Amino acid sequence: MELIIRNARVNEALVDIGVENGKIKALAPKLAVQAEREIDAQGHLVSPPLVDPHLHLDAVLTAGEPDWNHSGTLLEGIALWNKRKNDLSYNDVKSRAHKAVLWEVSQGVQHIRTHVDVCDPSLIALKALVDLREEMKDVADIQIVAFPQEGIQSYPKGKELMIEAMESGCDVVGGIPHYEITRDYGVEELDFVFELARKYGKLIDVHCDETDDDQSRFVEQMAALTIKYGLQGRVTASHTTAMHSYNNAYAFKLLGWLKKAELNMITNPLDNIVLQARLDTYPKRRGLTRVKELNEAGINVAIGHDSIMDPWYQMGKGSMLSAAAMALHVAQMTGRQQMLDVYHMITSNSARALALPDYGIAEGNPANLIVLNAADRIEALRLEAECLYSVRFGKVIATTRPAEREVVCGGMVQTVNLVK
Repeated sequence: MELIIRNARVNEALVDIGVENGKIKALAPKLAVQAEREIDAQGHLVSPPLVDPHLHLDAVLTAGEPDWNHSGTLLEGIALWNKRKNDLSYNDVKSRAHKAVLWEVSQGVQHIRTHVDVCDPSLIALKALVDLREEMKDVADIQIVAFPQEGIQSYPKGKELMIEAMESGCDVVGGIPHYEITRDYGVEELDFVFELARKYGKLIDVHCDETDDDQSRFVEQMAALTIKYGLQGRVTASHTTAMHSYNNAYAFKLLGWLKKAELNMITNPLDNIVLQARLDTYPKRRGLTRVKELNEAGINVAIGHDSIMDPWYQMGKGSMLSAAAMALHVAQMTGRQQMLDVYHMITSNSARALALPDYGIAEGNPANLIVLNAADRIEALRLEAECLYSVRFGKVIATTRPAEREVVCGGMVQTVNLVK
């Protein structure tokens, strides 16, 4: 064996994980074999890698450039980004994105879907991320979405730029219909997005209804087109925050069609809990999509980090456990099974949205896994636990030494461990 991880807690059971030729060869208690390297997980949770299904690597680490988002609104963020885009260079985008990917990898992420703004005739950010995708493949898989930040119909040569972006190496077709000047433009945009995806045989991931306007209902159009073209499971709607404000009769009807379309739904709680409902006084809407109701309806829900210190969200460190913890609280999913479901939203549910093959800890699958400093998945969420080891195709790619805490109490030094 190349590697054995002993005393690994997988699905509540303690097992040893044997790795050979980059794949999981054996999964059983107390394997009676030796390996070139052994890791004692000490009963800690061993999980499939975390997945970030929604990130903007072209914009990471630009908060305060050229100014801070003083209102904290989505629209001011877009305006600031439009100014910052003028100063983009290949090296600028690549160096910032490289750092952010390392942040996420060090915290257990091995799969990232990033949106890249293609409303730029030079497509400089796209070129940088296409090269970065290749250079960082040893530590993470990166899917690139052609994202028309300023619309397709409303932006000069928007369609041509989307086509060029797909020809230049994008993996997924994106969109933003609610940002178009008119609703008709938004509908036309979605028609074009689905046409483009069918032409290139690509997945779809659309920023959809990211607004507090209860009349923004493009997600129903996405469901209709998905059913029409038989693309069930290949289409993702991201954000859908307007769903928070829909009347319940309409929302209940909508859930049925979303399930029939097998749409993947990505919520981005870190951004949307601060960007939405900015015009509300009190009571103030939370603005997050209906995470709990979507999950209960059997619709695939995933959680994205979205922003890391950019014009829209000036916080963030690339922790998917932080994003999941925010979703857990804001969506009021604190029942035990609900918390387990939230953990799936940053692992298997996100993997499903990204159509990742052979994902999960099972014999024969690639030896991609992480060891978290927690006894189980709920404890991992509570502690936002450190990733002690990240293993990719049987090789250790990241390690973390957990914090050590000591308190002087009653004249004695006492070690403090936050694990129950």
